[in-house]
Amino acid sequence: MAPESGLMQTAPKLWPPHPDVWRAGDTVTDVPAGLPTGFAELDRALPGGGWPVSDITELLCEGRGYGELSLLLPMLSACSRNDGWIVWVAPPAVPHLPALSAAGIVTSRLLIIQAGSVGERTWALRQALESEACTAVVGWLEGMDMASLRRLHLAVRNTSVPLMLFRPASAAQAASPAVLRLRLGAGEQGSLQIDILKRRGRPSDGSINLVTRPGLAAAVAPGQSKSSSKIARQRGSTALRLIA
Repeated sequence: MAPESGLMQTAPKLWPPHPDVWRAGDTVTDVPAGLPTGFAELDRALPGGGWPVSDITELLCEGRGYGELSLLLPMLSACSRNDGWIVWVAPPAVPHLPALSAAGIVTSRLLIIQAGSVGERTWALRQALESEACTAVVGWLEGMDMASLRRLHLAVRNTSVPLMLFRPASAAQAASPAVLRLRLGAGEQGSLQIDILKRRGRPSDGSINLVTRPGLAAAVAPGQSKSSSKIARQRGSTALRLIA
């Protein structure tokens, strides 16, 4: 009988990795191409080179008013040049159309849906996805349960558009079917700090800091950069215009 050490040495040859088994340290090479984010550093960190389509992306926010929506503006600008609607469900404030237009978005293709409860917001998001008339769908959600997220996941899988969900940072502790989960917070010198909590392939290490709007860096002093809620209050109408 062969010694135990010999068995241990030959085991990898007897049981090679199964092609259908993914390991956390593996690099993913067959991810569908994503929509460019408009930020080269972020594109390099995302499997597919951009925002996933036919899937959910969660943007988990530590407050508001530090450039979180600006992260989506390049992608939304590109989508607005295609036939179809960009749908926003339950934004926390009235969008400032001149600022969105200045960011390159064709605002005549922007459809705002006001919805109160989580059930109403989920229903509106599903209707937008199932309409086959949208190029991108964005929702603001709090108190979302797994059942509602799964319904949205099934709905977006039948489309070729991105579903972007803004959720509170506390939701990071809960499971989610989203293929990409980013935690957003205020970084140094007015930048947007991005931590990739979940993506296809190996886990991410380290944070990404982006200046999503050049004017924002000058507006935020270093001592304020870690207090996003304070920034939002100080900037007042700018934060309420959903272009902060």
